[in-house]
Amino acid sequence: QVQLVESGGGLVQPGGSLRLSCVASGFTFSSHRMSWYRQAPGNERELVAVISSTGTFRNYADSVKGRFTISRDNAKNTVYLQMNSLKPEDTAVYYCSANRGLITYWGQGTQVTVSS
Repeated sequence: QVQLVESGGGLVQPGGSLRLSCVASGFTFSSHRMSWYRQAPGNERELVAVISSTGTFRNYADSVKGRFTISRDNAKNTVYLQMNSLKPEDTAVYYCSANRGLITYWGQGTQVTVSS
């Protein structure tokens, strides 16, 4: 059974940091590209960051470049999203996603709220 379980969300003040984790099981993690998406109320889900299966390639949305870092540990079947200098507009539900070819798996999401 495929599972992607996100954690690490919460309430943080503007300028603060959070580290999201996503633990995968039920598929070959090291063969899948991993991504973080987010969806704010009333908005479409948007891609935040993506990392290749080996971790060699990473790409980010313009809105988070220089503030967020995606990484992975294939030995732990885990992908991370380090979020620094958080802004109120980063408030959203953050989803972990695994992709290989035409198949995509999704986690259930974790809420991130940036507010004073």
